[in-house]
Amino acid sequence: MMMYTDTSKGHNFAKDPAVVRFGGTYLMYYSILTFLQDGKNKLGIGIARSTDLENWERVGEIEEEGELEAAGIGAPGALVYQGKVHLFYQTYGRFEKDAICHAWSEDGIHFIRNLSNPIVRAQGNWNNGRAIDADVCVFHQELFLYFATRDPEGKIQMQGVSKCPLDGRFERDSWVQCCEESILRPELEWEQECIEAAAAIAKGGKIYLFYGGAYNNCPQQIGVAVSEDGIHFRRLQDEPFMRNGEEGSWNASESGHPYVFEDEDGRIYLFFQGNNDNGKSWYLSRVEIGFEDGIPYIMK
Repeated sequence: MMMYTDTSKGHNFAKDPAVVRFGGTYLMYYSILTFLQDGKNKLGIGIARSTDLENWERVGEIEEEGELEAAGIGAPGALVYQGKVHLFYQTYGRFEKDAICHAWSEDGIHFIRNLSNPIVRAQGNWNNGRAIDADVCVFHQELFLYFATRDPEGKIQMQGVSKCPLDGRFERDSWVQCCEESILRPELEWEQECIEAAAAIAKGGKIYLFYGGAYNNCPQQIGVAVSEDGIHFRRLQDEPFMRNGEEGSWNASESGHPYVFEDEDGRIYLFFQGNNDNGKSWYLSRVEIGFEDGIPYIMK
């Protein structure tokens, strides 16, 4: 089983995966963490490469740029479009001011920022303005961007969605928020107070949305919902699609923050994060998933 972590900052830490096939190899973007001398920490984005989706080698990281990113960046979503890798990532450490930014790259390693950053913030009095954990999906010839936000009190984490034309620029003025309330908020007992980290795939004229339910290590587990229009979702089951592991297993504290990746051969993989020490370390793994009669399942 794939098990990847990043040790470049002196500890085992890799969260929030996003995977693309680009230039004949696979690239994975993920959150890394640096501990600062003042006792605080800074989130960043690491990059790993693989030829087989199983063995990964760290090949670099994305350095923060400007005042907007000074406190940190992380939780990327990724898209290959018009021969470039596009990243949609969040600022970090600003809480209700955190927002989604965009950058693009011709080699998958060195990125150029969108001059209109941040491109997406949550709008409306049903949220606190925060937008994090971006994922994007091409649907009906538009780009849908799913993000997590919080209620006005900053307690409940939930999902919103915006969309823009497929023009390759993805600038701030192109985005239109598609919802006047949360498209998915915690309702089931296992989801507790949080739905975040949407992972979207278009299949059969629908969007399937895998998501992390409950805050980290509570435990977070993965659910799944479906939509015919990319905006109005219904859960496919009341129980988690993927649970945290049993006591003693590597993911006993959680199986969370999913990312769904469809390879060129049509095989589909669900990447996710986990740990067994309540967040002292973080690892990334994956499972292959299939669909039967429109219902996803984990392949053995």
